Amino acid sequence: MVIEGNIGAGKTTLAQMISEKYKTKLVLEQFADNPFLPKFYENQEQYSFPLEMAFLAERYNQLNRELSHLDLFSPFTISDYYFMKSLIFAQNTLQPDEYNLYRQFFTIIYEKMPKPDLYVYLHKDVDLLLKNIAERGRIYEAFITKEYLEKISQGYFGYFRQQTDFPILIIDTNGIDFVGRPADFERLTNTIFNNQFNKGVTRVILD
Repeated sequence: MVIEGNIGAGKTTLAQMISEKYKTKLVLEQFADNPFLPKFYENQEQYSFPLEMAFLAERYNQLNRELSHLDLFSPFTISDYYFMKSLIFAQNTLQPDEYNLYRQFFTIIYEKMPKPDLYVYLHKDVDLLLKNIAERGRIYEAFITKEYLEKISQGYFGYFRQQTDFPILIIDTNGIDFVGRPADFERLTNTIFNNQFNKGVTRVILD
């Protein structure tokens, strides 16, 4: 299972909470290890290509390493990102010639990656994303703009419109607080685990 969302949507927190509740194997993106990330937010034009290439390599290596070894004592594996994230972010940060080169590398690798049984996307309005980003206080994220978050959101939804290989559950979480209110967390997990979803997109609003 994959839990994703825009920057500040709470995907990592939710993945951790679900993993703890269901005693699953947890795979978290190691974004903090990317040496180009702080530089990128200060100078996107100069550092976008090395940033995205570094993410591509790290995500492939991590997923290949983690998913190749099954945990017999875990009911399933949950991750706070899917490999397609690489292409969505690159599309919004790279120049056209850089993106065309990047996509060639991505396509070669993507064909070898497993697909999730269920892809959950946490949708949250951009103003709430900015509020969450400010509250967690990562210095390099202070450069994130509303316009950048809107482009990332558009990239995700553009991808969803084309995807029919596996179930995608889009959950509008603007009206809930699954961290601060246990009842909201239960409603969220019940929505995810107590329903069957067909391939393609299903949208749910929790408020």
